[in-house]
Order: sequence, then C-alpha cells, then structure tokens
Amino acid sequence: MAFGRAYSVGLNAFTARVVEVQANTSRGNPGFSITGLADTALHEARDRVRPAVVNSGKKFPDLKVVVALAPANMPKSGPGYDLAMAVSIGLAMGELSQVHIASTVFLGELGLDGALRPVRGVLPCLIAARRAGFAGAVVPMANTAEAALVSDLEIHGAHTFDEVCRWLNGELALDVAPPLVDESPALVPDMADVVGQAQARKALEIAAAGMHHVLMTGPPGIGKTMLARRLPGILPPLGDDDALEVTAVHSIAGLLPSGRPLIAEPPFIAPHHSVSVTALLGGGTGIAGPGAVSLAHRGVLFLDECAEMGAKALDALRQPLEEGEVRVSRRDGVAVYPARIQLVLAANPCPCAPAHDVDCVCSAIARRRYLGKLSGPLMDRIDIRVRMNPPGNTALLTESGEPSETVRARVETARRAAAQRWAAHGWRTNAEVPGVALRGEYRLAPAAMRPVELFLRDGRVTARGADRALRLAWTMGDLRGADWPGEDDVAQALLYRDRGGLA
Repeated sequence: MAFGRAYSVGLNAFTARVVEVQANTSRGNPGFSITGLADTALHEARDRVRPAVVNSGKKFPDLKVVVALAPANMPKSGPGYDLAMAVSIGLAMGELSQVHIASTVFLGELGLDGALRPVRGVLPCLIAARRAGFAGAVVPMANTAEAALVSDLEIHGAHTFDEVCRWLNGELALDVAPPLVDESPALVPDMADVVGQAQARKALEIAAAGMHHVLMTGPPGIGKTMLARRLPGILPPLGDDDALEVTAVHSIAGLLPSGRPLIAEPPFIAPHHSVSVTALLGGGTGIAGPGAVSLAHRGVLFLDECAEMGAKALDALRQPLEEGEVRVSRRDGVAVYPARIQLVLAANPCPCAPAHDVDCVCSAIARRRYLGKLSGPLMDRIDIRVRMNPPGNTALLTESGEPSETVRARVETARRAAAQRWAAHGWRTNAEVPGVALRGEYRLAPAAMRPVELFLRDGRVTARGADRALRLAWTMGDLRGADWPGEDDVAQALLYRDRGGLA
C-alpha cells in the first residue's frame, strides 16, 4: 500500500476552495476510482489520467488506485483536477519528489498525450490558494497570463505532464515566459458620432456619473442603440479590485479575451431580446454558471427591444438590481455571483414602430399593452426614463456631438465627489446609497424635499421611487459641483422618473 497527496483548487460558483487530492494504491483487482462528489467530466478523468501518465514515459500502477478529493462534501466539477491527480499518483508510486508539494497547487487538464490544456477559473482559484497560504502554482502555459495577475504567488507554466514531473524532481526549471499582453485600449465608439438627441445624451451622462438605470424609448433608427453602445466610453476605468473581480467572473465563464487577461474597462453585455431567464441570470446542470447579468458586473447590461422580451426574464432582474448580486439555486447548492450593473433598456413606443407618431396604426390599448411588459416593480427601479424624438434635418447635417473624452472627464469628477462623500460608509456611487441614509444623516433641506412630498401626495412616485429620485438628485448636484442638491435638482430628478411621456 502506498499513499500520495497533492493540492488543487475547486470552484463552487464564484467561491474557490483548496482541495486536497489523495491517491492510494493497494493490492486487489486493478482499477481506478474517484471519490468526492465528482461530476461526469471529473469521473472521465480516469480515462484521461492513465494514458497521459503512460504516454509521458511514466509507469501507471497495475494496482487498485483510489483518488479521493477532500473535502468530500464539496461538489467538484470540470477537468481542472487532472494534473493534481496525476501528481498524487506519481507520489504514491515514489517517482516524484515531495519538496514542492506542500506549498504548491496544481491546475490543468491532461490530454491523452500528456499535454496540459487550459482550464477556466484560474484567477479566482489562485486568489483562493494565495489566501490559504500557498506559495506557488503550476498551471498550463496557456493560463500563465491570467495566473500572473495574482501577486505574491510564484507561477510555473508547463506544456506537458512530463515537464511538471521533471520540475518536481529538480531536473527542470519551469520559467514562465512574459505573457504577450495586448495593452492597447479597447475600442469603444465615440459619443461624437451621435448628433442631436441632447436630452438623451445628458441623461446618459447623469446615469454614468451615478451608475443609474436608464430606459430609452423612441422609433427605430433614432439612435437608442448608438447611445447605449457608447456609454462604456464615458465610464471611468475599473479600479484594481474591481478589475480582478470582473476578470474572475469572465474567467469562470471561459470568456476572457485572447491576449487581454485583465479586464480593466467596464464590460458591455448586450444579449438578444429572446434571452432566457437561465442565460440572463445564470444556470446549467450542477452548480450554476454565470449569466449575462454577472458578466456585466461593474459595467453595462444593455437590453435592446426590451418590450419584446419575456415578462419572466424582465422581472427576474428585480433582485439583482436591488441587491447587486445573483443567487441561483440548483441541485448542488446555491450559486452566488456579483451583479452590480448599470441597466440600460431600449424599446420602441408601440408594436408597429413607425418613424413618426402620426403614422402609428396601434390603438391606445395596444400601445399600453406593449410597454406593459415592463412591470411596475421593475420600472420603479429605473431612475431615468427618456423619450427620444427624431432630430431635425438640419441637425443631421450641421451638428457635431461632444466627444466621449470630454463627457468622461465630467463623469469622473462627479464620481470622485460621490466616492469621497460616501467613503466612510463603504459606498462608491450614489446609486448604492440606501434610502435610510438619504432620509436620515443626509436628509435635504425642507425646501429641496418639497417636490418629493408633492409627488408622494399625488401618488406619482412610490417610497422606493422617492429614494431613487433623491439618489439621482445627488448625482445631478455632483455634476454641477454642488455640495448638496437643491430643489431644482430634486424636481428634475423626479421628472426624469415620470413615465407619463413614455406611453
């Protein structure tokens, strides 16, 4: 009987945890079994590890081999444990040195020829390994650029299992070549391309400054999609912690751009209007994977033609918008992913969607029913609602829009003012401030609160809507450099929330 131990890291949704991989060989009928709540892809490792070890010139024991993944009550999925299993078996056979084992985690899928293939979720796994006290990690060479984002952890990249064995035995140095990283900024369309639509441009600037949600309505071809796709260009770049968090989500989903391991700019996710609830929030068999809402974390989720979407998918957005995270329950547990997003909705005013309202053939009931898919509770979470009208003929030929760089400078100034004001409370944008703070410590003067009281009395705004209007008022005050919002800011914020002009 012989025993070997190596370490890997497993993902349970967005949470990573170190996994101890134990291998035991004993007399009995030759076989290879895996225990520890392994899924189908992990059970198939039996058919990958054995030929990978043999084709790497190593001996696979002709004994009863049992590989246990601990903790046993943690669901485990994917092929990322292959390398650690092969190493533990080599240790049990006495063919590998123990020198680096206790301080190193092993991640990677093995090909039948012994080649190391890249795996998903390397970034969150290595962050968890560093937090657990490990000093180094061995990963496939294709994952080294992503792995290098984790500081204070010695990264070793390998092409084959044979290289890993030779490194463990002191016969080879696994030097990580400097990854080729594309440091050029991501190309985002410029706001200068949009002419006219001054009201909608101003609405997006306010939304960007406070991370507020927006609904744009208007006939097709008027510029709703153009404006939405230019919103990331006026958003500040992600901070270091936010960039790592966003990159981790995309790594788990297997969507990291080639040559750009770190996502430093706010993501822009625009699913088709036929998207399902599962694709929107996340799902899949076993532990749920991230959906479009989580992929847009710290960025923009754009839902074009939102009135054509299913009502269930739209209403599923309520909880992420309110709490900034997604919780998806599945058989193997509850998956929790971050989802602090800026939602941008775009819709036509009616089913026929003519270029001019005078050409509309829809009845009043049909128009109300069309936008009625946007339920009251969802609309109550939308801070800015703007109706877009066709620009004049002369505007298309003579006007030039303000460039994104200029707008972005104003947005960054407003964001800094808000972050400084809320820093002691842990909030970074006005959209994150809870209503209790707006009605308590940061309550506005009686004169400034008068418009809110009038709207509440007339039933034109709910209590939640009043809080959101106050957040919007703070953003408008930050954009004009005021210490506190005034009555005009509050009144204008309430008008931005008024749905009367949308139907």
